[in-house]
Amino acid sequence: MRRREFLRGAGLAGGAVCMLNAKVLWGEEGQGQPLVRFGMVTDLHYADIPMGAADAPIGNRHYRESCIKLREAVNTLNSVKPDFMIELGDFKDLSPDKDRTIACLDEIEAVFAGFKGDRYHVLGNHDFDCLSKAEFLSHIRNAGQDKTLPHYSFVKNGVTCVVLDACYNGKMEDYQPGNWTWTVANVPPKELDWLKETLAKAPGPAIVFCHQRLDPNAEINHEVRNSKTVRAVLKESGKVKAVFTGHEHYGGTCELDGIPYYSLRALVVGTGETFNSYAVGELYADGKVCVKGYRKAVDFVHAR
Repeated sequence: MRRREFLRGAGLAGGAVCMLNAKVLWGEEGQGQPLVRFGMVTDLHYADIPMGAADAPIGNRHYRESCIKLREAVNTLNSVKPDFMIELGDFKDLSPDKDRTIACLDEIEAVFAGFKGDRYHVLGNHDFDCLSKAEFLSHIRNAGQDKTLPHYSFVKNGVTCVVLDACYNGKMEDYQPGNWTWTVANVPPKELDWLKETLAKAPGPAIVFCHQRLDPNAEINHEVRNSKTVRAVLKESGKVKAVFTGHEHYGGTCELDGIPYYSLRALVVGTGETFNSYAVGELYADGKVCVKGYRKAVDFVHAR
């Protein structure tokens, strides 16, 4: 399918379910049902920015197609019926002016709202190119959460899901327009204390979500600067079964101290329906973690 046909026929995604690269692993004999199943997307970078041969931005980003790609992901996941859906940051990018940026944020949130279940956001660096955290948070919704919370947790089927905010500069200050760089991300001390407390109180297993990568296999500019400290907290809890991130657009995986780290490929990269990217993650009672990748997202299995 050529790009023009993809854009013209995008409305067809409303009724179609795409399973091209997804290996439907759940329900295998002897495997049983997962404790929790969730849908993931990341790095949509939705914005009113053209993509052409003369002005192609770094990373082959097709900003205007992200609504179309997200609609396919939402429709597919509505068919799969996971327990929740989460986007892992950089939900939007910088449009020509602040008003248009906010309009794009509202547009992409409306598509995300088509998911028939609880949905959540992780904060990413590009979410603050012209908006404060308070401004961004006022335009999105996290199920059951106070709108002002940049990091938070929730429990699904006995599994504690922890959403971290690493959008803090080298002085441990909140990202603000003009006061951040994408290569410097940190989890501040107060949030680390909150993380320790949250994991200590968790009634059972936990999974963690963050925009920037927390694993040592990440390219240095995509890794949380104090990720070693964060990883120590995760390890010491003895409860964290998996970590899911975005930020590094071509993704990657890592296993360290018995914890699998999965970084999802960016949705914004590439043009046309075949260059979409989203996934379904699962955690089982025996600690097994499975990720089923759709389109360009990769599959991953970690068996304890």
